[in-house]
Amino acid sequence: MNELRRRMLQGSAAALITPFLGAGLLTPTRALAADWNRNAFTARNANDALTAYGAATAIESRDIVINAPEIAENGAKVEVEITSNLSNTRSVAVFADKNPMPLCATLSFSGTALPFARLQLKLAETTRVRAVVKTADGKNHVAFREIKVTLGGCGG
Repeated sequence: MNELRRRMLQGSAAALITPFLGAGLLTPTRALAADWNRNAFTARNANDALTAYGAATAIESRDIVINAPEIAENGAKVEVEITSNLSNTRSVAVFADKNPMPLCATLSFSGTALPFARLQLKLAETTRVRAVVKTADGKNHVAFREIKVTLGGCGG
C-alpha cells in the first residue's frame, strides 16, 4: 500500500513540474547556493579572516548581545546565542579566534527580520568569540565573549 502511494505521489509531482521545466521557468542553475566568501572561511588566523570578511576595523558595540556559557565542559558543542539591537542589521558573522579556521558562520537578514541566531560552535580551546554585525549603512560592529573550554572539540 505504501509503495503504491509513493509511486503515485512521485508521478503526480513529476507531472506537475514537467510543464515548468519545458517552459524554462525552473532551471537547476537557479537553485544553487549563494556565493560564499572562500577566503574568509578558509583563513587560518583571526586577523586574516576578519580582513577577508571586510571587518578588520569593526567598532565595538554594546548593542550586540552574546549569550554563551562562561565555561564549556566540552568544546565539541558550545551553544551560543547572538542578538543584535542595532537598527538595520543585515548580517552577523561569528568568529572563534583560536579555532583552526576562525570564521564559524555568517547569517544574513533581510527587511524586518529579527537579527537573532542560536548556534552550536565547535571550539578548539579556550578562546574569544566575536560577533560581527554589518548594518545597512555598511558599518561593522563587534562584540566579544571569552569562553573557557575544559575539553577540546577540534581534535583535542
